[in-house]
Amino acid sequence: MSKLYMGIDPGQSGAVVVIAEDGACEGRIKLSNTAADIAESVMEWGPDVFMCMFERVHSMPGQGVASTFKFGTSFGFCMGLLAAGKIRHEMTTPRQWQTRMKCLTGGDKNVSKTAAQRLFPKDKITHAFADAYLLAEYARRHSLGIE
Repeated sequence: MSKLYMGIDPGQSGAVVVIAEDGACEGRIKLSNTAADIAESVMEWGPDVFMCMFERVHSMPGQGVASTFKFGTSFGFCMGLLAAGKIRHEMTTPRQWQTRMKCLTGGDKNVSKTAAQRLFPKDKITHAFADAYLLAEYARRHSLGIE
């Protein structure tokens, strides 16, 4: 099996995407799925993941306490999965990966959706998966020295 590259958009409406060295999608799961399903998928992919790019996020001004707590819980859950699976990962800010992937969104999810669809024309890209696809591709390019 070839090396896999993982991208994690840790938001409540985010996702995990895994791609192969040739850029083909090997798997994906929304973080709105059950914790057990997400953990099962990540642990299945984990041994073959060479690098994971994990979006470094933080609470936003004006965000409610409940939504901030949910966001932090999702972030912590994803970090726990990476630790449990011993998956090598790097944190990257939205500005860092969006600049490298040439899709500065300014908060417009359609920008990342369009960029992901262009890079992965065979896959059905939705807003939920777009950032995770781009983070996985960023991990692949970063690891292979393609930038």
